[in-house]
Amino acid sequence: MTEFKNIHIDKAGGVAKVTLDRPKHNVLNLAMMDELSGAMEQLADDDALKCVVIYGNGPSWCAGVEVADHKPGVVHTMIAGFNRIFFAMEKIEIPIIAAVHGFCLGGGMEVAIACDIIMASENAFFGQPEIKLGFFPPYAAVRLPQLVGPAKAIEICTTGKRYTAKAFREIGLVTALVDEDKFQSEVDKLVGEITACSPLIIRLNKRAVKQHLGMGFEDAMERVSELFLHKLMKTQDTLEGIASFEEKRKPVWKNR
Repeated sequence: MTEFKNIHIDKAGGVAKVTLDRPKHNVLNLAMMDELSGAMEQLADDDALKCVVIYGNGPSWCAGVEVADHKPGVVHTMIAGFNRIFFAMEKIEIPIIAAVHGFCLGGGMEVAIACDIIMASENAFFGQPEIKLGFFPPYAAVRLPQLVGPAKAIEICTTGKRYTAKAFREIGLVTALVDEDKFQSEVDKLVGEITACSPLIIRLNKRAVKQHLGMGFEDAMERVSELFLHKLMKTQDTLEGIASFEEKRKPVWKNR
């Protein structure tokens, strides 16, 4: 794994822990964007992984993108680097968990909503404040309507206001709201539930959820059924799961 300056990666037990670490608030600059997208591209190629967890070091998870990188001379480079993060994350076939505390704003919130699951500490705050500086959030403009509908997406983007983790939990953007003193243990608990399963079957479950998005009901059911019958049922791990249940023992996954 490549050594990075603004992020850290620790892989163990099928889990990749990615920590954003650019003091003070993990604001994304061009170098950090390049590191984060590069890390995501490397993780996408690791078939042994079962999930990715993104943490933020310091008082914030990620408070946005450097305002200076929005200037005309560098903005094309910035947008290309920023988009590369999301293209890389989209290729990751295992669950990506954003373990969010503190401020999660602007480009930081966009990275969080690109994850599959957001676990938030009670002290977390979210928002897309770009409008206050004369911008709009490009990825959020695409992703938020899918998650909360166009009306709420427009409210979030055009007010620029901050939302508590509780408010985002109520509209479904935050999957789990956790007490600050129990935050790490609850993240570890969720990770443990995922990693108890076969890495191959984890990937197939995520694919089953995502591959039919935007399709009509009949086409979606046909696609999911094909994946179940012609891919899932041909894996050794599905047969092992059946056998372990019948034999009343823990499964021994082969990732095949």
